[in-house]
Amino acid sequence: MDINELKANITARMEKTLDALGRSFTGLRTGRATTALLDNIFVEAYGSTVPLNQVGNVSVPESRMLSVSVWDKGLAKNVEKAIRESALGLNPMSDGNLIRIPIPPLSEERRIELVRIAGKYAEESKISIRNIRRDGMDEIKEMEKRSEISEDEKHEYEEVIQKITDAMIAKIDEHLKSKEQEIKQV
Repeated sequence: MDINELKANITARMEKTLDALGRSFTGLRTGRATTALLDNIFVEAYGSTVPLNQVGNVSVPESRMLSVSVWDKGLAKNVEKAIRESALGLNPMSDGNLIRIPIPPLSEERRIELVRIAGKYAEESKISIRNIRRDGMDEIKEMEKRSEISEDEKHEYEEVIQKITDAMIAKIDEHLKSKEQEIKQV
């Protein structure tokens, strides 16, 4: 493996971590209705657990309301239960195969809790990024041990990996700052 392959591999893995953080952030409620809010909800259906969007249509009829039109009326209770038991703090109301989910305004206490949760997600992502960096550094050490690169090249490559890591950590911090501002908006 040469340095370009290693850089590409590490960058791709770190980008996946950033994408995962973005998906985690979309699941945090900010007081506005968005279909992404229900993306991480899974429903017991047909003997297995499936994502909510595979058993019904999620829409935003109003700014503070979500609705789920369940395709199989027999699954409506399971969908309602999955939403109620999620960590989102939502109280769905069933009307046959249509489930309405009012989005209550966030209290200051809940906003503080959401900012804390967002910080936890960001820290988990940073740990993941650092683990990827460690894997890259280990690979560089192995390359030197196998005499594929010199000691000077090893230090040069380690600096490259560190710069990629620093850039990704900065992106995580930017995402977190943006999400915190979104949560704190009234």
